[in-house]
Amino acid sequence: MRISAKSDYAVRAMAELAAAGAHGAVKAEQVAVAQDIPLNFLLGILRELRNSHLVRSQRGREGGYVLSRPAAEITLADVIRAVDGPLANVRDLSLTELSYPGAAQSLRDVWMAVRGSLREVLENVTVADLASGRLPRNVKDLAARHQAERM
Repeated sequence: MRISAKSDYAVRAMAELAAAGAHGAVKAEQVAVAQDIPLNFLLGILRELRNSHLVRSQRGREGGYVLSRPAAEITLADVIRAVDGPLANVRDLSLTELSYPGAAQSLRDVWMAVRGSLREVLENVTVADLASGRLPRNVKDLAARHQAERM
């Protein structure tokens, strides 16, 4: 799976909003600078996050963006789906619609396992987890195992 720049920026922006949550609304410019995200790209992402009811915008001098609900209730999967659609699909088809002939017959099960693995991580890590740096144990273990395999 390839994580798009849009998803990466969206998750980082949400973490920034979560970290600043107690201080009120955060201006897009502040998020852009803090996370090194091009402002025009970020504004489009924030619009999509607002349309998906993950953030709210507030007008005025003290305006900016805030999370629409507590950070602990927003998963990374929610954010990615808001800006990029389904977590894993093949040729824009539902995995239940796929079938392969002959030697590739089991490939549908592989794609389902990939989607399940992604969901297992992204639906169990919240924006609050990310902002606080306290990831779920299973995610830390997976990351450590992957890091060990790379050495």
